[in-house]
Amino acid sequence: MLSEKQISEIREHLEKAQNPVMFFDNDCDGLMSFVMLRKFIGRGKGVAVKSSFEEIYAKRVDELNADYVFILDKPEVSLEFVERVTEKGIPIVWIDHHDVPYNIKNDLVFYYNPIYNKNKSNEPVSYLVYQIVKRNDFQWLSMIGCIADNFVPGFKDEFAREFPELWKRNFDGAFDVLYSTEIGTIIKMLDFALKDRTSNVVAMLNFLVKINSPFEILKEDSRNLMIHKRYQEVNSVYSRLFEKARWIARKADKVIFFEYGGDLSLSSNLSNELSYRFPGKVVIVAYVKGANANVSVRGPINVRKIGLEAFKKIESASGGGHERAIGARMNVEDLPRFRDFYEERV
Repeated sequence: MLSEKQISEIREHLEKAQNPVMFFDNDCDGLMSFVMLRKFIGRGKGVAVKSSFEEIYAKRVDELNADYVFILDKPEVSLEFVERVTEKGIPIVWIDHHDVPYNIKNDLVFYYNPIYNKNKSNEPVSYLVYQIVKRNDFQWLSMIGCIADNFVPGFKDEFAREFPELWKRNFDGAFDVLYSTEIGTIIKMLDFALKDRTSNVVAMLNFLVKINSPFEILKEDSRNLMIHKRYQEVNSVYSRLFEKARWIARKADKVIFFEYGGDLSLSSNLSNELSYRFPGKVVIVAYVKGANANVSVRGPINVRKIGLEAFKKIESASGGGHERAIGARMNVEDLPRFRDFYEERV
């Protein structure tokens, strides 16, 4: 959790920010973090960061004439981006929860991550933002982000009383909620809607900022038509891929390895559900596009430790994340070596 001092500092930054741009990770944790902050201060623009956070995003700061930058749920940001923004005197407030080294030395960068606090923790950023805004009517927004990030927040009982139709009385962890309740359906809808062209994503952000209930997402109407349409499109692709991955998983011993291609990267979604359906196995899902591969790893063991070993040995590989969930990037030709690192150590 964030300390009271950290919360107070972040709230001061929010008050000072008159035209902030908020960059967030392209998932429900990042999305809900942005929506809560935007609703809380009533101003600012949101930009989803779909891959690595490179210098090119500094153009958006200029285009939107921002006076403040907030970074939400991104473990790494390029030094070039930081320099481009801060040389204009624009402060950067960076809120994260990943266990990665932080080594940026810049007086205009304010970094908040409970992993470095005295009482070390790594709650999702959507939970940290809920701490900051202290708004009970934002509980459902935080819940979406938390469950999507495999975390059950302490206010679960309050949420269950307010939204019993969306919850499950007896559940076994966050992923059980994700894959067996209506709150899980909402998460899937929003996650798939983020995988759309920019104009539709912007329209979704505007819609989410205006609504006050999760049922406004679930019930299809003219305001959320594009969200439902995109969900149906992507879910059709996802279902076909998952059935292929499930067939491989049933035959796998200790490590499930699934490689696929196409126009959509669904590695995180696939690896999460595979880890839920096959809880005793390590899951490696690789999305291949050209010569590059984006990889999601999940497992009941410390997959980050093994991943960090692999990154040292495989020159093209890099990544990071949490103890039981990491993301990685590498050349396609190095995928077999990366897979072998896990098969030899599990």
